[in-house]
Amino acid sequence: MNNTITIKNCRVVNEGQIIEQDLIIKNGRFEKIANEVEAEGEVVDAAGLFLFPGVIDDQCHFREPGLTERGSIKTESLSAIAGGTTSFMDMPNVLPPTLDLGLWRDKISIAEQSASANFSFYMGTSNTNIDEIKSIDPSEVCGIKIFMGSSTGNLHVDSEDALNDLFKESPVIITTHCEDDPIIKSLEQEFLAKYGEKIPVEMHSEIRSR
Repeated sequence: MNNTITIKNCRVVNEGQIIEQDLIIKNGRFEKIANEVEAEGEVVDAAGLFLFPGVIDDQCHFREPGLTERGSIKTESLSAIAGGTTSFMDMPNVLPPTLDLGLWRDKISIAEQSASANFSFYMGTSNTNIDEIKSIDPSEVCGIKIFMGSSTGNLHVDSEDALNDLFKESPVIITTHCEDDPIIKSLEQEFLAKYGEKIPVEMHSEIRSR
């Protein structure tokens, strides 16, 4: 098996520049990128094509466990790498929601068996799981997600005290879905009165814009 690939004449997109260059890949790793290299192994002429670094998707919803009829870690990571995304960070709104480290480790175990890309997973938050959040190892968990509006299961933080504790005590990056349930429900009623059950999809952002 030939483990060396030379890509010639590609337009390398990197560090804010687009430069026509060659590169050599050995055993799955970039060996050399230069204006011109001596070809080794399999040679690919990429004239006119762009070469991008692997994309990191820091917010995705792969829906496993519990909602795999919508997508799984296996299917969605395959889709990701087909489009050039080589790393993903998955959200906690699955069933059951990822509200403790045991459930987080369950997702890691699934990904170790089925993911085709690099992966990490957010921990979810609730009004009552601050102790779980404080026990996170920052070298393992990529961040926490706070849903200030209703989401899957108990993934909802509407207590001011809980929010203060989470922002004060979290040992990792915090990502927040900032919505206000009473305002959204009021706007939903306004749009239902105007459009009935068939509210145009473009109105979604209007309903959830506060």
